[in-house]
Amino acid sequence: MSTQQNPAELDGRTALVTGASRGIGLAVVEALAAAGARVVAGSRTSSERLEALAAEGRVRWVRADLGAPGGAQALVEAVGGPLDVLVNNVGSAPARTGGFLSVSDEDWQRALDLNLLSAVRTTRAALPGMVAAGRGAIVTVASVNATLPDPLVIDYSAGKAALVAFSKALSKEVGPQGVRVNTVSPGPVETELWLGGGGVADTVSAAAGITAEDVVAQAKAATVTGRFSRPEEVAELVRWLASDRAANITGSDFLIDGGFIPTW
Repeated sequence: MSTQQNPAELDGRTALVTGASRGIGLAVVEALAAAGARVVAGSRTSSERLEALAAEGRVRWVRADLGAPGGAQALVEAVGGPLDVLVNNVGSAPARTGGFLSVSDEDWQRALDLNLLSAVRTTRAALPGMVAAGRGAIVTVASVNATLPDPLVIDYSAGKAALVAFSKALSKEVGPQGVRVNTVSPGPVETELWLGGGGVADTVSAAAGITAEDVVAQAKAATVTGRFSRPEEVAELVRWLASDRAANITGSDFLIDGGFIPTW
């Protein structure tokens, strides 16, 4: 993959990013806008940085709750025209420190709604326009836990595994119609999901009787590079997959995990 970015490689394209107010989603919004795309950023709440981007005219924020009935369809309709790029980024990974038996049916339903069905619904709403245009790129943020499931995030792992399978299956159906479908699977990333208050590190540390810093140190030690990925690194991979430089890539899952998943 070339890291030489063409500032105008997405010029004239329209992109929709979900879960866009912070973390990976916000970094993707910035990367696509910097590459020339008109970006619609969908999220339940905004953020200071997202509002600044909107004020600069680089992006347009649309309030969206993908857990609400019709939320995905309403978000896609708010774009106001056909989409060239869809980035499904919404997700959450609450740590289940009480084990499998502590995870209720309601917990499972919330996890699958957010980590799987939000992407299914948004893709369903966006796909007809892409098929009609004969082109489009769908990039969905999955997780290393799709192939390295962890009991600490058992419902999240199951949702992300289903998300990768869904994307692969869809790629076979719509590839002949000019629509590419790929997934990106990050390992630990420097975002609030891991490092923020109530995030994975906080929750696990409270249950294990160690500090959040210890939890983070252990996770870093499990990577070959000895560090978390940065949101902008994930965004660069997403941007590349959205561009014509990845024109013959579909049905693939790309790891960005610092060697977190062993190959032996």
